[in-house]
Amino acid sequence: MSIQWLVERMRTYADREALIYGEQIITYRMLLEEYHTNQQCLKNAQIKSGEIVAIEGDYSPEVVGTVLALITNGNIIVPISRNVQHLKSNLLAIAEVQKCIDFNENFFRAYSLEQSVNHELLNDLIATSHAGLVLFSSGSTGKPKAILHDLDKLLEKFKTNRDTMRTMTFLLFDHIGGLNTLFHTLANGGTIICPKSRNQHDVCAAIESFKVELLPTTPSFLNLLLMTKKYKDYDLSSLKMITYGTEVMPESTLRRILDSMPNVELRQTYGLSELGILRAKSQNRGSLWVSVGGEGVETKIVDNLLYIKSETAMKGYLNAQDPFDKQGWFNTEDEVVTDGKFIRIIGRRSEIINVGGRKVYPAEVEEVLLQMPEIRDVIVKGQPNPWLGQVVAVIANVHEPLDLMELKQRIRLFCENKLESFQIPVYVSIQDIELFSDRFKKIRK
Repeated sequence: MSIQWLVERMRTYADREALIYGEQIITYRMLLEEYHTNQQCLKNAQIKSGEIVAIEGDYSPEVVGTVLALITNGNIIVPISRNVQHLKSNLLAIAEVQKCIDFNENFFRAYSLEQSVNHELLNDLIATSHAGLVLFSSGSTGKPKAILHDLDKLLEKFKTNRDTMRTMTFLLFDHIGGLNTLFHTLANGGTIICPKSRNQHDVCAAIESFKVELLPTTPSFLNLLLMTKKYKDYDLSSLKMITYGTEVMPESTLRRILDSMPNVELRQTYGLSELGILRAKSQNRGSLWVSVGGEGVETKIVDNLLYIKSETAMKGYLNAQDPFDKQGWFNTEDEVVTDGKFIRIIGRRSEIINVGGRKVYPAEVEEVLLQMPEIRDVIVKGQPNPWLGQVVAVIANVHEPLDLMELKQRIRLFCENKLESFQIPVYVSIQDIELFSDRFKKIRK
C-alpha cells in the first residue's frame, strides 16, 4: 500500500513535535527516520508483503515507525498491547499470525511462527495487495472477536485536512479509537502525547507537563478522576476538549465534569471496531444527544436499534459469523431514542435486564446509584430469577468499608423515590477491585 501522501505531509511538518513518549520529544523528521530505518529492518528480517505480522507495544517512536513501514510493505498488522499478554497465544492463533515484532530496550526483534494462512477473508485481502489490520473486540461481555479491516479503506478519510491538537493517546494501541487518534494526528501535523500509564496520576501529570489540549477517554476513567479528585492536584488549564465514548455516559458523571472543568468542551464520539470511528456531533456541550454520520456513512433505526452502513466497515470476523445483512447494514445492538436527527444511546440490547417482561436499562440504574455518597463505582446487571426471569443485581465499589446488609438497605432507601420498584436492586455485592478493564470500559461478564 502506498502511504506516500502521508509521508510527504509528514515531511512538511519536519520540525514540529510529532510524538512525546515518556520524556522523549520526537519530531516528524525523527519519526520519518525511524520509519525508513524500520523499512530496512523488515527487509533484513525477510518480512514479505502480504504476511500477517503482530507488533507488540504502545505508541513509542519505534512502534509507530514500524507500523508505517508495515503498511508500506503491504502487511496485515495485528497490534498487541502489553495488557493482553495472558491472551497473546490465542490471539496470534486466531489471526493466523506468521511473524511477530517486538522491541527489547527499543531494539527491533522479529521472529517467525509456524502458522499457515487458511482463512478465506485473509487470503482474499492478501490477493488485493492491500495492507490490513486485525483488531480484537474488548470482550467485556464474552470472548474477543477478531475483526479484519482493509487499511486502504480505513486510511482514506485521513487524506482530508482537518484541525488537530496536542492529543493524548489514552486509548490503547490495539483499540480502533487509539489508532484513529494516531493517524488523524500524524496526517494533520499535530502532536501525540503518550502517558507513562493510564492511571489518573500519570494522565494528569502528562497533561500538565506537555500542555495536552485534547483528551480522548471513557466515562469510566472520567468517573474515576472525579472520585479520586486527582485533577485538583495538577494544572490542567491547557486542556481544551475531552472526547468520550466506548460506553454509555452517566448523566451525573457528565454534569460533574462540566462543573469541575467549566472551560473544557465535552464531545461525545461514536465508533465500533467493526466500522471505524464515525463523525459525531453533540447537540450541545452538556448533552448526551448526538448525531452520527459523515461521508460514506448511512444510519437507520429499526425497532429502537441503531443500524449503520459504512464504507470503512470491516471485511468480516475471523472467528464469528458475518454480521452484515444482504444490503450491508450492521446492527450495532445499541438501543437508542431519537430527537430529530439526534440519538441518545440507552445501552446494548444484550445488557438490558428483563424483569417479568419489563425492561431495565443498566445505565439508568447506575446513573441513580452513582449519586449515592457511599458509592465510588458500580455495575448493574441481570441475575437469573425463577419467577421473574431476571432481577437487578449490583456490584459496587465503596469509598469506605461498609457492612453489606447496611449498603443494601441504603440502596433500597435511596432508590425508593427515584426508580420503579422493579428497577431497584435485589442483589448487592461489594468488590474491592476496579470494575473496568484495561481499556477503562465496564466489565459486564
